[in-house]
Order: sequence, then structure tokens, then C-alpha cells
Amino acid sequence: MYKLLRLNWFGGALAWVWLVIVMLPLYWVVITSFKTRATYFITNTFAPPVDPTFDNYLTVIESGFIRYFMNSMIVTAGAVIPAVAVSFMASYAIVRGAGNRWLRSINTLFLLGLAIPLQAVVIPIYLIIIRMQMYDTLAAIIMPSIAFAIPLSVLVLANFIRDVPRELFESMRVDGATEWGTLWRLALPLTRPALVTVVIYNALSIWNGFILPLVLTQSPDQRTMPLALWTYEGEYGINVPAIAASVTLTTVPIVVAYAIGRRQLLSGLTAGFSK
Repeated sequence: MYKLLRLNWFGGALAWVWLVIVMLPLYWVVITSFKTRATYFITNTFAPPVDPTFDNYLTVIESGFIRYFMNSMIVTAGAVIPAVAVSFMASYAIVRGAGNRWLRSINTLFLLGLAIPLQAVVIPIYLIIIRMQMYDTLAAIIMPSIAFAIPLSVLVLANFIRDVPRELFESMRVDGATEWGTLWRLALPLTRPALVTVVIYNALSIWNGFILPLVLTQSPDQRTMPLALWTYEGEYGINVPAIAASVTLTTVPIVVAYAIGRRQLLSGLTAGFSK
């Protein structure tokens, strides 16, 4: 008992150390965003600002932040909603048609998608987008994002649907429900934690995406938040507080989304692999 307690104290101490390591950069970014350029260079780096100012946030917002934010919202919603809808229906078909060799082949194809990194196919994607005359549009970012979001979504949702007792599906069939009705009236409510998991995970991944916006867009009007943050770093190369303000504004939606859905995210990931 004493040895177990000692190990718990050691694990707790490591947890606090890791918390400090994670929170220290966030603390620095937030307090720096409220400093002026002059006070940043003459005060302690980790000291809170004596006279906080919102001028850095106004500077970032006036430089097109609202447009970049809306572009990221459009790309994220336009990719996550179709990807999750297609993944959910595909997962249901794969689980319910487990004896169908065509569906097994489709499931294998989805799993192979997990082994393909984005960096390895970015040039073919670029050439395809050029051929389709979609270059420098938000749709050029949305289409590949959907393709890369589907494999992991199918894996999580399919494993979750397999945990649903088969007797429930059989009872729905006996009651005269069609497969389409069973999908929406039974599978959808029972797999809600897994759906929340894939929605949050894919939303965070697409929101933070940098390679696709960098390669597939050119004009400033089509920039998303990560790409805009990179341009802020060049535009405000010596204005560190302005860069910190842009980083803070970019991170706020991610932190809010994770804070709201963190329990569903963890429960969905663990429940889907309970067997």
C-alpha cells in the first residue's frame, strides 16, 4: 500500500510538471498579446502587463482577421459535415453487411487511406485541382480535407457500431423498419458519442490545416487562419505582441471546441475500441 501511494505521488508530481510545461507557453502568448511593442522589450518576459492594451488585437482584426476566420469556418464546416455523414453511412453498411465481400473490400480501402500521409500526395492533389479549375478557391481545400477525414472516421464509427447489440437491429427488423429507418432511428442515437468524437477531431485537424491552404490557394481573400497566422509573422516580424494576439485569436475556437466536447471525445475514442 505504501509503495502504491509513493508511485501515486510520483505520478502526480509528473502530471503537475507536464501541466506547467504545457501552460507556460499559453500564458506567455496571452500576456504578451496585451503588451505594447515598447514594454515587451523592456519588461520581464513572463511578467503580466502593467498597462494592458487591446491595440494588438485591433491591429490584427483590421488586417483581415474576420475574413480569414470566416474562411476557416466555411472550410471546416464544409469538410466535416459531408465527411462525417458519408463515414457514418459507410460504417453502418460495413458493419451490417459484414458477410458481403464487396463491403469488406471497401472497408479495406478505407483502412488503406490511413497509411497515406498528406505530404506524399500533395503534388498529385495540386495537379488534380488545377485540372478541375478549382485552384485558389475554398472548395479546393474542402475536397481533399473530406477525403482525408473519412478513413479515420469510418474506423472509429464502425468499431462503435459493432458494440451495439445485434438483438436491437433484429428487433427493429421484426418491427418492420427498413435499413434506412434503422440507420437514423437506432444507430444514430446510440453512436452519438462516436459522432461527437469524429466531428471534434476532424474539425480540429482541418482548422489547423496548413499544407492544403498553402499549396492550393494564392490570393489573400482565400487564406485560412493558419495561413494568415504565417503571413502575420512576416508582416509583424518585429511586432511580437501583434503576433501573440493573432496566435491567441486563432487558438480560441480550438480551445473552446475542445473544452465543450472533451468528455465526449475521450468516451467516444475509448468506447469504440472496447472489444
